[in-house]
Amino acid sequence: MTSIDLNADLGEGMGTDEDLLDIVSSASIACGGHAGDAPTIRHILKFCKARGVRAGAHPGYADPKRFGRFRVVMPLDQLLGQIRAQLFLVRFIADEVGVPLAYVKLHGALANQTAEELAFAVGIFATIQAMDPKMAVLALDNSQQVRAAKAVGMPLIREAYADRAYTAEGLLVPRSQDGAVIHDVDTVIARCLRLARSGELVAIDGTVLKSSARSICLHGDTPGAVDLAREVRDALEGEGIAIAADTPELPEA
Repeated sequence: MTSIDLNADLGEGMGTDEDLLDIVSSASIACGGHAGDAPTIRHILKFCKARGVRAGAHPGYADPKRFGRFRVVMPLDQLLGQIRAQLFLVRFIADEVGVPLAYVKLHGALANQTAEELAFAVGIFATIQAMDPKMAVLALDNSQQVRAAKAVGMPLIREAYADRAYTAEGLLVPRSQDGAVIHDVDTVIARCLRLARSGELVAIDGTVLKSSARSICLHGDTPGAVDLAREVRDALEGEGIAIAADTPELPEA
């Protein structure tokens, strides 16, 4: 049976975490940078453990006022320190709760920057790998994130976005542009089904993009997120596509 992973970004203060954990198979947990705090992280990890949802860390620029969605110019060592601090926090709590952290997924502006800049992505991923060599990265497929993960030898989970428009180059359309976020439920469902069946996404200009992604991100911070996630899951399962956390691609020997 064909299967696909559904992941959601959680712990961002939207009040929908528990409902989404009934729907998704992977949870990317904000860990104190753009959002999130220790009690929230612990609460979500306990739900992940109870419901068999794969848990991952979701670090970003430590800029909660702007939700980590703007690039911050700073020395690289300072940024790496922010990432380490976030990962130390979520790993400490995960160990307490008894939940393995399977992957890391970068948030917002940090994710976009690593998707575009290979050298920058290599520096970030090498730092994460040094903390935990077994940690996988949930990476935007066909982006520099994938190339960086392979370069440093990190296990890889390829990701696509259900509700975000793509450029012809396979990157996400900036949120500042019209049409960057897709709100029409039928369109989102059709995109998910096409990806799961055919490995294709359609860019904002009509370009057909090939994708090997087997994890679909459903944002938890958009209006109607829970209903949308439930409809996406129902549509996929209605077509015989199982919802399950996929096995990461292992680095080449």
